[in-house]
Amino acid sequence: GFVAATRAMAEAVGMARDHGMGMCAVRRSTHFGMAASYLLQATDAGMAAFVFTNASRAMPIWGGRAPFLGTSPFAFAAPAGDRPIVLDMALSVVARGKVRRAAARNQPIPLGWALDADGNPTTDAQKGYEGVVLPLAGAKGSGLSLMMEIMAGVMSGAAFGGAVGNQYSDFDAPQDVGHVFLAFRPDLFLETGQYEARIEELIRRARDQPRAAGVDRIMMPGEIEARATQIRRRDGIRLDGEDLRLLAQEAARAGVTLKP
Repeated sequence: GFVAATRAMAEAVGMARDHGMGMCAVRRSTHFGMAASYLLQATDAGMAAFVFTNASRAMPIWGGRAPFLGTSPFAFAAPAGDRPIVLDMALSVVARGKVRRAAARNQPIPLGWALDADGNPTTDAQKGYEGVVLPLAGAKGSGLSLMMEIMAGVMSGAAFGGAVGNQYSDFDAPQDVGHVFLAFRPDLFLETGQYEARIEELIRRARDQPRAAGVDRIMMPGEIEARATQIRRRDGIRLDGEDLRLLAQEAARAGVTLKP
């Protein structure tokens, strides 16, 4: 998924350079990782971008109780000085990986994250993982996830409507995930230099808003993640005992010994 997605965004960026806007789709793909990776590929080239993908079923359509929609991310980025604005969010209340991780640690989850297999709200992480995670903002998150199915699934020619393979359990057939990459010049409707001035003014106005209690700084989307990336590159990625145990378990299955 990563190689195909990287190439598709490169094609979209190339078209945007030549024509102002470029759009590419990928089908017969797999999980492509973090959508923001491809957004940054576009902003590094001076382009704004959307990235859409569908995913294996994990979330009910609004009003349902069975898994049907994926927790497909809604992802957008725009250049903004030395740090782009990057929005990359799952359309579930919480990423399903957090429920899986809580289940592996025998930890409870907050009420409102998931339903069990019978459609009942639960704080039991294992039951939530065996059931469904809930859409972000109710019907709104469900509607946006359906949009991902239409664009990345139906329109791309990939699997859709609950037919995408599960990367954790379906190993005998391709996942057939679909992706869509849309890149465009952020100054399409402006005079030279106006975009840069206007986006910086928007950020300034946003940061100057009265802050809520306990807030020291108003953050732009992607700013917290960018700071964390700098820290991780400097100090490394800290893993707790349970994460290391799971990695060692998978390494042993592959015949690899982890060094202490």
